[in-house]
Amino acid sequence: MKRIRYIIIMLWFSVAGVVTAQKAEALLNKAAAAYESSNGLKASFAANIRHEKQGVSESFEGTIQMKGDKFVLITPDTRTWYDGTTQWTYVVRTDEVNLSNPTGDELEFTNPMTLLRSYKKGFTLSYIGQSTSDNGKMADDVMLASKKNGDVAKVEVQIERATSLPVRLTVTLKNGVRSVIRIRKMQTGINQPEHVFRFNPADYPGATEIDLR
Repeated sequence: MKRIRYIIIMLWFSVAGVVTAQKAEALLNKAAAAYESSNGLKASFAANIRHEKQGVSESFEGTIQMKGDKFVLITPDTRTWYDGTTQWTYVVRTDEVNLSNPTGDELEFTNPMTLLRSYKKGFTLSYIGQSTSDNGKMADDVMLASKKNGDVAKVEVQIERATSLPVRLTVTLKNGVRSVIRIRKMQTGINQPEHVFRFNPADYPGATEIDLR
């Protein structure tokens, strides 16, 4: 009898795991479709990064514009442009611009929507449950546990039901660093011109360009 109960319990957990994975995948698929059909968006956000081992944290606000694979990310310390191939990162403190060709894994740290295209390859999905976003709207929480050997341990995504778009992203690294990004305001259908996603040297005449490609 004990063995039968054990088998039943294990089967229940196995089925439950499949169901939560399917629900998580459906939510992420819907979020990806909502982003693709948005024709570009702009959002303001608040971020908090905590270094658990060091016991320190930092908070800042910023904006991000996205269209397809392209984005512009503005924070107090840096400004980043990515046109789908080349990334320019302007460091305010040093007045330098670093040029690079980031990998898919690196882009997940700067463009949250990149995650919506790559999650099927490198993550194990699970549905955490329903929640309420910062603006009081109903949402669903999904967890992605990394199967890769990179720096990311897991990613938690809060997806707002009204828009099907992510409104909170929590990234936990294997070294204990935890980053939480909360969307404050979002506009869709922006349809930004291509030059928005490219660095314009005329805007930073004194900056030194460092080519890391």
